[in-house]
Amino acid sequence: MDALTDGATLEIVERVSDPGDAFVKYLFKSPDGALHEAVRIPLHKPGSFSVCLSSQVGCAMGCVFCATGRMGLSRNLAAWEMVAAFELLRDQLLEERPEARVTGAVFQGQGEPFHNYDEVIRAARVLSHPLCAGVSAQNITISTVGLVPQIRRYARERHPYRLIVSLTSAVAHRRKSLLPVAGNFTLDEVAEALREYAAVARGRVTVAWVLMGGVNDGADEVEALRKLLDGVPLRLNLIDVNDARTLEEGAFRRATDDERKAFMGRLQVLGAPVVRRYSGGATKHAACGMLAAVRCAPPLP
Repeated sequence: MDALTDGATLEIVERVSDPGDAFVKYLFKSPDGALHEAVRIPLHKPGSFSVCLSSQVGCAMGCVFCATGRMGLSRNLAAWEMVAAFELLRDQLLEERPEARVTGAVFQGQGEPFHNYDEVIRAARVLSHPLCAGVSAQNITISTVGLVPQIRRYARERHPYRLIVSLTSAVAHRRKSLLPVAGNFTLDEVAEALREYAAVARGRVTVAWVLMGGVNDGADEVEALRKLLDGVPLRLNLIDVNDARTLEEGAFRRATDDERKAFMGRLQVLGAPVVRRYSGGATKHAACGMLAAVRCAPPLP
């Protein structure tokens, strides 16, 4: 760590725990005053946790359903800031519960990890090094909204970390309206990059789908996805949208149980595993799409 940080440290501005599911969100301040977040996530195995790490201060991708995307981008995080966030969360967990362990990390907090490719890969290497954090490379996940050149580079470099590509819509005009970055890369380009990655990964390609009721849960999406990724071994992760705005402010709504069940039923035509991923910490703005580097409680006097 010394070579990475050169003596710099992060300040913990706030630490809040969601009473419903024990997700814990940390708000950090870097030496230059930049604010960014990380979330401690309890796993199904008792005593095991993962850490959701930010890769940027804000985000330039502008996804309309994401609070971070509405912030805009301030700057990239350095590898040392990501590693320091991980270590602070891990060390506080060990103080509270000496028997507990942080066994995973996911770069899916604030920012687009592949927009800060080199520093994210550097941080992942440190986290997976046996003399540093010692996290198994297979338990480190990097997420992207579909930056095609970086997906291809990642495939060429054959990194051992898991990759998740957030597709969210397979209908071109709809995806562009939800993820403006889709205006830079066509769905066919994304699909070709995923085929290149699948060829070297030799396993299922994980596609994330932020599910929004009445928006991207129709039969047209299933048919478009089937055609787009025909022949690509898939795993589909459904994530319920978490929009911090009120409906009066234009928020997207979660699919109802019936809508979600119907969509998952239609997806069976793909012959791929479909998993609904739990996104916790919503009451403390710690869930997917809600990180906006703001306090959840007034500062202590």
